[in-house]
Amino acid sequence: MRTKKYVLTEKDMPRQWYNIMADMPNGMEPPLHPGTGQPCGPQDLEPIFPMNLIEQEVSTQRWIDIPEEVLDKLAIWRPSPLFRAYGLEKALGTPARIYYKNEGVSPAGSHKPNTAIAQAYYNKVAGTKRITTETGAGQWGSSLAMCCAFFGIECKVFMVKISYNQKPYRRLMMETWGAKCTASPSNETAAGRSILEKTPDSPGSLGMAISEAVEVAVSDKDTKYALGSVLNHVMIHQSIIGLEAQKQMQMAGDYPDVIIGSAGGGSNFAGLAMPFARDKIEGKQIDIIAVEPTSCPTLTRGPFAYDFGDTVQMTPLLPMHSLGHNFVPAPIHAGGLRYHGMAPIVSQLVLDGIIRPMAVHQMETFNAGVTFARSEGYISAPECNHAVAATIREALKAKEEGKEKVILFNWSGHGLVDLGAYENFFRGKLSDHELPQSEIDAALKDLESLPKPRQAKK
Repeated sequence: MRTKKYVLTEKDMPRQWYNIMADMPNGMEPPLHPGTGQPCGPQDLEPIFPMNLIEQEVSTQRWIDIPEEVLDKLAIWRPSPLFRAYGLEKALGTPARIYYKNEGVSPAGSHKPNTAIAQAYYNKVAGTKRITTETGAGQWGSSLAMCCAFFGIECKVFMVKISYNQKPYRRLMMETWGAKCTASPSNETAAGRSILEKTPDSPGSLGMAISEAVEVAVSDKDTKYALGSVLNHVMIHQSIIGLEAQKQMQMAGDYPDVIIGSAGGGSNFAGLAMPFARDKIEGKQIDIIAVEPTSCPTLTRGPFAYDFGDTVQMTPLLPMHSLGHNFVPAPIHAGGLRYHGMAPIVSQLVLDGIIRPMAVHQMETFNAGVTFARSEGYISAPECNHAVAATIREALKAKEEGKEKVILFNWSGHGLVDLGAYENFFRGKLSDHELPQSEIDAALKDLESLPKPRQAKK
């Protein structure tokens, strides 16, 4: 019998996270204080995050030890399996060998608990009593709810309103794990009320939900804020995906020519890609592809700029590819990819030519998800379908070229609580959203008065 999956034991689980900031060819530009425009110091971030996470955020140490308490919780579902996609290869008739890292095996059904566990732990150690956060599709909110329950911390989630309405079972997952979930924008915060005054029927955005969550956090000394993507410490925590995958590819006797991950804020993509990006920096020939929606083309059409992480301009200014903090994407079902900005680490590596961005349409992603489900069995989350679509593109390209490429992608989560999106797809209720350049230009006007990164391009 041929080997279908490559499984590590708990003894093989990485004991350290990898921090690519130690190996990047060009240094990261610093976050800037939203009031002064000067580089942020650790003390500027302390009202939002506990100091132990701030230390990781600014660290350039290559390896960071994973605490035993975190390893113990990660072992509930880690190491996650690596699969050879024989069924998909056959369906496509491709000579490519396709592998995928299955992050849908976590209790929350996605990669998000990899950092939620760590953030809940470090907040507990720091004495935090409550954590606030935002969530798009609900994968991050449900993951943080679960991990706060593990460590006895209250959890408050502001969920983007369109996703709150589209995905009721994600909200129920959060409530089952003890979190309180509110549709954003809401009347619970000044930020939410100001948005509703201008746009009463706003579908919400991650930027708006972040504003609400940060406002609640800074108003209470016992409350901190947690972010599920974008920030450096999140990328560090997610590196466990790629570190495991490297060991599993060795077990398979293969090495990837192409690495693929869907990218909204950057966490699941970076989790798989960063350890391999280090190999590329050191000379390996790898095509590393970050896949985003055409309706929210942050990397493919947004400039590298300093921008706020939220709509109401409460967060530090981050050096990142952005569509503007007031940009409100179309209400596609891939709610986790509807963010105006991108992780500074991912943005910098795109600038450096280490990562190649790609945008795909919504209908292509659902067609890809159906192909994957009918050949591999697993039903992908709408976000994950973007990586599946890019994988199919690359596999068919290998077929046309007659090349035996090795493709590795991150299957970042299952879609079992997103079946409403599949129903809309099957009933012909979904469509593609081609974002007009005029909308991007209008949103980017908000950046004209902000400082410019030294690496910004016209």
